[in-house]
Amino acid sequence: MAESTLNVSRRDDCGKGAARALRRQELIPAVFYGKGMETCSLSVDPKELKKALATESGINTLIRLHGEGPFDGKVVIVKDAQRDALTRQYLHADFQAIDLTKKATLLVPLKVIGKAVGEKTGGILQVIVKELEIRCLPSEIPPFIEVDVTALEVGDSIHVADVVFPPGIESTHEENFAVVSVAVPAKEEVEGEEEAVAAVAEGAEPKDEG
Repeated sequence: MAESTLNVSRRDDCGKGAARALRRQELIPAVFYGKGMETCSLSVDPKELKKALATESGINTLIRLHGEGPFDGKVVIVKDAQRDALTRQYLHADFQAIDLTKKATLLVPLKVIGKAVGEKTGGILQVIVKELEIRCLPSEIPPFIEVDVTALEVGDSIHVADVVFPPGIESTHEENFAVVSVAVPAKEEVEGEEEAVAAVAEGAEPKDEG
């Protein structure tokens, strides 16, 4: 599991005005919190935050904070981050302290591999969810969960029960929760409906006009 380091500074001023002042200094506001720990308002360099998260684990990278305060030396994950819709620059981050000896619950990306057999016959691959919620020790957080769709025919689905999770990883979803499917092409669905309607019409008895 990837681990990065990040220098942060404690700040006492809060509010929109303070956040704007920070951004003029090319810094962004952040918050540190954790079970049984003092919540602290922080400032951080967004470029350094981006660099810290530039690992295969992405947003789930373990980060060890450094700075003057109760957060110094604590390992955190970015529980939430706001980014500019256009530039994708970080605007705010929430750092949650984690206990490396206890399991954590978090979302990890779903990685689809292979090309479904059903796609070759006209089916449409539908990725129902882009992330799966898992529970594991922080040191075992995977960068993604792989799902092989190669054997899927048209009309087939892969459910959580079918997913092969790495050792030590638990899913929090129900086993029948669908993650990927190969759908029937829309044209075939329409044709099938039209045939069904025609069959009903042909079998209908004429009305008695008296």
